[in-house]
Amino acid sequence: MLIGAVEAGGTKFVCGIGNEQGEVLDRISFPTEQPEKTLAQVKAYFQDKQVEAIGIGSFGPINIDRTSPQYGYVTTTPKPGWSNYPVLPELKKVFEVPIGWDTDVNAAALGEATWGAAKGLDSCLYYTIGTGVGVGVYAEGKMVHGLVHPEGGHVLTRRHPDDTYEGKCPYHGDCLEGMAAGPALEARWKVKGHELPVDHPAWEMEAFYIGQALVSAILLLSPKKIILGGGVMHQKQLFPLIHEHVRSGLKGYVASSALDADGIVDYIVAPGLGDNAGLCGSIALGLRAFEESK
Repeated sequence: MLIGAVEAGGTKFVCGIGNEQGEVLDRISFPTEQPEKTLAQVKAYFQDKQVEAIGIGSFGPINIDRTSPQYGYVTTTPKPGWSNYPVLPELKKVFEVPIGWDTDVNAAALGEATWGAAKGLDSCLYYTIGTGVGVGVYAEGKMVHGLVHPEGGHVLTRRHPDDTYEGKCPYHGDCLEGMAAGPALEARWKVKGHELPVDHPAWEMEAFYIGQALVSAILLLSPKKIILGGGVMHQKQLFPLIHEHVRSGLKGYVASSALDADGIVDYIVAPGLGDNAGLCGSIALGLRAFEESK
C-alpha cells in the first residue's frame, strides 16, 4: 500500500511516498513559492505515483473545521500569497483519494506517536523550533483540535533579565516564537544561530524561553513525552540547558520520576524519526484518512 505525504512548510515543501510501516520510499523537496506554482509541483509529483491516500501536514494557521466552507484553507499566515488559500480543495480537484489534513506539527506529533520517540504512548507534544515555533498536541490517541488548533508557539513568556531584544513576532512581539525562533536569534545576535559557538550566551537565553513554555505545557497538558524538533534544536547543547530550566521552573511540584534529574533526559527528547518526523507524520495522516474512508 502506497501513501502520499506532503510536509507543507513555510520555507519548503517535502513530498514523499511511504507505506504502512512509516518507511519513506521516495521523496523530493522544493522551495515554498507562490501557491499556484508550489501546488503545481505537488500535483506533478503525485500524478503517476498510484497512491491510495495522501496526508498533508501544513504550516499554518489552517482551517481544520470539516463543517466550514473554508476547510482545508491556509488562513491568517503572513506568508505572501498564501493567506486564505484553498490548499486542500485545490488538491482534491486532481486526486480522487482520501486526503488527511492537519497542521505540520500535529502531523509530526502523530508520526512520533506512531513510529518515533513516543511510540506506544497515548500522549505527546511535538515542538518545532526553527523559522517559526509550532506545537502539535497528541492526547488520548488523537490530534487535539478545538476552536482552531493549538498555537503554542505564541504563548507569552517572561523576559530574560539580560534580554533587551523587542521580539520578532509580527502579531505579539515577545511571545515564544518572537523570542526563540531562528529569525529572533539572528536579529538579536546579528548572525545565524548555527554560526554561534556552542558556549555562546545565546543558548542559555534560548533554553530559558523554551523551558518556560515547556513548564506551562507540562502543568496544563501533562504529556507523557515532549519532543523538540526543528532547525534550532539541531544545537544539541540546548537539551541539557532546557532540562535544567524545566526542572527549576517546576520546583518539584509535579511528582513524577520522568521529571527527576535522570528521567528528564528521556522525557524531553529529540525526534525519534529525526528530520523525517513531519513526512512520516503526513504518511500517518494519510493512513488515518484511508481508514476513515472505509
